[in-house]
Amino acid sequence: MLGLDRITFDPSIMGRQACIRGMRILVSLLVNLVANGKPVEEILEEYPDLIDKLFYNFL
Repeated sequence: MLGLDRITFDPSIMGRQACIRGMRILVSLLVNLVANGKPVEEILEEYPDLIDKLFYNFL
């Protein structure tokens, strides 16, 4: 499973940008952080609502 069921495009949330369902965290933000070499551990410190399993599903 790719975890795509956890991504939502709701016009009333974050301007219809792809975000994690139930959270106001943009998928593009996570992708950019990883692409720029930020360690997963640091991302999880900054966004503690993300759990390892959820985060790794997007990668």
